[in-house]
Amino acid sequence: MAKITKRTVDAAEPRGRDYFLWCDELPGFGVRVFASGRRSYLVQYRAGGRSRRVTIGLHGALTTDEARREAKGLLGQVAKGEDPAEERATRRGSMTVAELCDAYLVAADKGLIMGKGGQAKKASTLYVDRGRIERHIKPLLGRRLVADVTAPDIQRFVRDVQAGKTAGVVKTGFRGKAVVEGGPGTAARTVGLLGGILSYAVSERVITVNPATGVKRPADKKRKRRLTPVEYAALGKALAEAEESSLERWQAVVGVRLLALTGCRLSEIVKLRWSEIDWAEPCLRLEDSKEGASVRPISKAVLLILDGIERAPGSTYVLPTVRVGKGPFASLDDALERIVGRAKLEGVSAHTLRHSFASTAGDLGYSDSTIGAMLGHAGHGVTSRYIHHLDAVLLAAADRVAMQIAGAMSGTVREASPPE
Repeated sequence: MAKITKRTVDAAEPRGRDYFLWCDELPGFGVRVFASGRRSYLVQYRAGGRSRRVTIGLHGALTTDEARREAKGLLGQVAKGEDPAEERATRRGSMTVAELCDAYLVAADKGLIMGKGGQAKKASTLYVDRGRIERHIKPLLGRRLVADVTAPDIQRFVRDVQAGKTAGVVKTGFRGKAVVEGGPGTAARTVGLLGGILSYAVSERVITVNPATGVKRPADKKRKRRLTPVEYAALGKALAEAEESSLERWQAVVGVRLLALTGCRLSEIVKLRWSEIDWAEPCLRLEDSKEGASVRPISKAVLLILDGIERAPGSTYVLPTVRVGKGPFASLDDALERIVGRAKLEGVSAHTLRHSFASTAGDLGYSDSTIGAMLGHAGHGVTSRYIHHLDAVLLAAADRVAMQIAGAMSGTVREASPPE
């Protein structure tokens, strides 16, 4: 056939079995079209009297031009008498778990590791992944050869993390520190990441079977803490005192109120931009939430809060930084901790406020699908990709839930009652 281009690769249809397309311009460079429709770039050559094949990468993760450049490099090694396939096999056989983790992160940084919805992992997700790798996976398994890791090793890893074997305080930077915790939740999430890293090892032919498959994970206890009407009143009082006495920046007081009355995640409020507020609907059209682009109905109470904010010159954020610059107010989590401390509330985080919002909606009789839509849960379809005009039911629900919570925070409402 002719030169392999993006057009020819895109046009290659599955035929019910695997087949190959070869490039006339660069002999040895080809594409394997799988029966499933996947397409993978490769190089085929002869070395030591044998035909050898090296996989370069999947079409989509790599562009045709990137694959061609890689193929030229590999064929150049062959011309020098080298055997890239043998070198890779030798390298794979001696690869440690630490080296595999590093290779995984390099691939993830290039957008080659897919997360939710088949999208490349976000920078925030990779930040958490790096922390789990450096603080749990490498200390316990880093020196082991990937080829030698077995299912019992993974199960032992789970038990060690759960028991707190990697727990401690880690210095981060000149003055920073990170508290590394164990427990069932940390163990479950970390072994999930480890399983993904080992799946990457399978795809790269470092190993043939993922040893994490079938390993039992501890139950990741979901946080079910919610605020009672009395606790909401205590929070409301602490916010009022912080505002009146200037104990906190206005961004902190407004931010906590928005968390309580919207059910949004902490990062969604911290990074909220003026351009994401639709005053006509009314809703927040978040461009990049945990679930991607997302639309959240908001109440009249939230609109009043937003309407009372004076926009900071030159900043696009609703809660601008208090320092010189145009960034967001990044210390909302610390401020929330201080405020709930003054309210004498234990175990209350931004997630608690989100869960309390959902629980209040449940008390009021709203369905799981309505609650999920208000919170922006995946699978409920309320995203900017699908919805342009919000359902009046959602707007009414957001209004009623926020009114209930605002009433509880002011001490005028004690219990939620479902609609008659």
